[in-house]
Amino acid sequence: MSQNYKLSCKAHSLLRVILFTFLTLLFFSGASAQRNEIGFMFGSTFYMGDLNPTRPFVMPRIGGGALYRYNINNHLALRANFLYGSVEADDAVVKYNEIRNLHFRSTITEFSAQGEVNFLPFEPGDLETPYSPYIFGGGGVFLFNPRAQIDDGTWRDLKPLATEGQGSDLYPGRNLYSLISYNFLFGVGLKFNITRQITGGFEWGMRRTGTDYLDDVSTTYPDPSVFGSNDLAFQLHDRSLENRGNNANFQRGNPNVNDWYSFAGFILTFRIKNFSREICPAYH
Repeated sequence: MSQNYKLSCKAHSLLRVILFTFLTLLFFSGASAQRNEIGFMFGSTFYMGDLNPTRPFVMPRIGGGALYRYNINNHLALRANFLYGSVEADDAVVKYNEIRNLHFRSTITEFSAQGEVNFLPFEPGDLETPYSPYIFGGGGVFLFNPRAQIDDGTWRDLKPLATEGQGSDLYPGRNLYSLISYNFLFGVGLKFNITRQITGGFEWGMRRTGTDYLDDVSTTYPDPSVFGSNDLAFQLHDRSLENRGNNANFQRGNPNVNDWYSFAGFILTFRIKNFSREICPAYH
């Protein structure tokens, strides 16, 4: 069974878990009107991986999305997220390996679920519980598509070019990667009541992904003969400032560590009414 197939199965299995969690939240949300919140998040995304292994918040980009939160009690909550953003890195900017001279950009579309633990008692809309720091953890699935800019200024998709010889007979152990993967997320935040209907918050979460190809970089340079007459693949697989085109079998990335991305930003949620039908006053 190929690694690509395994990753796809894990991603789809996790997506089913997220959908089940979301439907469960909707089902139980009728228990209390004060437990339900919907809202949006807006902030910054960044990437860490083969082109940026150690520095957070380098080359950040705008990200945002929507969320639904179900408050189990004043210390525990469950949340479903939709996040859209992008990530990028450039050897010339990060300066971890300038001579390699690679860069990429990718959109990120994430569906995830997480649990939250409030350090202090907190109830949305209750001004007597004004704020609480919290930690969270969970998982999700995401779509991505690494691209690189060519000399004429246009951006080209990298996966179809198989820049490390993926899917070729010359490198049978290198499978074509999927553009759908999973992540495990965790982080910290601070939530606070603004009014009886509106809650704000700040949050920073890291995502460890199930792929090492978020940046289209993972292992060694392939033998250029693997590209045949595909000049674009030959151009984009090796853009080194030294010895360009003659780096076969030299290290291009680190295959032992998967890529990460992060979202940090502001959250604004609104209390919503009970989803269930109102109880008739005659029987209340």
